[in-house]
Amino acid sequence: MAINYIYPEYEVVRNYDRCISCRVCERQCANLVHHYDTKRGKMICDESKCVACHRCVALCPTRALKIVKSDHTFKENANWTGEKITNIYRQAESGGVLLASMGTPKNYPVYWDKILINASQVTNPSIDPLREPMETKVFLGHKNDKIVRDQYGRIKCDETPQLELQVPVMFSAMSYGSISYNAHKSLAMASKKLGIYYNTGEGGLHEDFYEYGPNTIVQIASGRFGVHPDYLKAGAALEIKMGQGAKPGIGGHLPGAKIVGDVSKTRMIPEGSDAISPAPHHDIYSIEDLRQLVYTLKEATNYTKPVIVKIAAVHNVSAIASGVARSGADIIAIDGFRGGTGAAPAAIRDNVGIPIELALASVDKRLRDEGIRNDVSLVVGGSIRSSADIVKAIALGADAVYIATSALIALGCHLCRSCHSGRCNWGIATQRPDLVKRLNPEIGSEKLVNLIHAWQHEIKEMMGGMGINSIEALRGNRAMLRGIGLTREELDILGIKHAGE
Repeated sequence: MAINYIYPEYEVVRNYDRCISCRVCERQCANLVHHYDTKRGKMICDESKCVACHRCVALCPTRALKIVKSDHTFKENANWTGEKITNIYRQAESGGVLLASMGTPKNYPVYWDKILINASQVTNPSIDPLREPMETKVFLGHKNDKIVRDQYGRIKCDETPQLELQVPVMFSAMSYGSISYNAHKSLAMASKKLGIYYNTGEGGLHEDFYEYGPNTIVQIASGRFGVHPDYLKAGAALEIKMGQGAKPGIGGHLPGAKIVGDVSKTRMIPEGSDAISPAPHHDIYSIEDLRQLVYTLKEATNYTKPVIVKIAAVHNVSAIASGVARSGADIIAIDGFRGGTGAAPAAIRDNVGIPIELALASVDKRLRDEGIRNDVSLVVGGSIRSSADIVKAIALGADAVYIATSALIALGCHLCRSCHSGRCNWGIATQRPDLVKRLNPEIGSEKLVNLIHAWQHEIKEMMGGMGINSIEALRGNRAMLRGIGLTREELDILGIKHAGE
């Protein structure tokens, strides 16, 4: 037998004075970490299988468990870290690509945390959102550059189709298959209650969720899984996925183990077959090709639905966005490199793409400089973690934001980053019926509604503190932002001044 060089990353600490051997941890762990040793008469564990999902800790009735990071270490080496060495061991053993989930954990700069928000004092009084009107509603889509009136002086309302959001937040693309039926239902129900939208991802739309069509964005990816005329007509908007922040430049892959039952039916592929989306759309190799698909989708839906084009935040993103804006798209969604996903090659996730903050600022400036900013709305995602991140994103030029990881955390996700295994102990990133039922959609949707309502209130408070009473007045208002601890080049790209200037 080959030697296993890899010591467990986490250790399960069990207080045997508290443990009553109720075996709840054994029943709840999908990774088979815990089991009862009849000879020794006590619970023991296989720590090599632990992913630190905390399910056992949360449900232990006597608080006898905790998960701690192992202090096992390699000899110190600034170049050859323990992570680098362990990854080589894994690939030497398997010969495969290392998969990872839920965004990069690398210690790259998070620019949201290096941007501060302005506040009013005397000459520009603040606004109390509890007593004065505060508008968080936004409309996404092409906007006219000027007001046009008819011969009687009445304003001509001939805007193209728009998405109306009560708060500038939407649930980002997460496919049925990568997440469970109950997770999708939670997102759909919450979107309807909140007056916002959720995105199907590239896995089609389960027939049970067609009733949520007015709050659904249907995605068209390179694999075209689940795409058919009724699917296109079901949604409020259509999104062409060209790129994804967690894995720019490569396609998607849902393992065959997750292609079961209704997932197979919804994606229109055989059970057990891997769902592989190719890296490029095989009918798109230029902006002209993209334009053709944009207008094909508009024709298919009688020009009643806005079309979104989703791109990854990469080095030349502003030039790409300029082309997309001229393709006829109504909305551009930009996904930063910290975006989560169910499965991505770790090497891609950790090394490809750029932060969403820099991409957003660059794109907004380019579109303004070219005089086409009103031709499209901008939606950004990739690690939007709080209401403050939303306010900063809008001030940098976004019309709205996409959230995904934040939404999953609200549903109970503990960021154990093992989504690709299909053994999510919280019933989110799994298709196992015994695990799926752990997530109650009624409770899940309530938590999502609570989260967005809390953020909406905080957004109003921050806008009021700036003396601003609407999202529209905040959009692109970079004078309300200041950087801290940033280089002059970073400040120039973001288009903001340093704190104290």
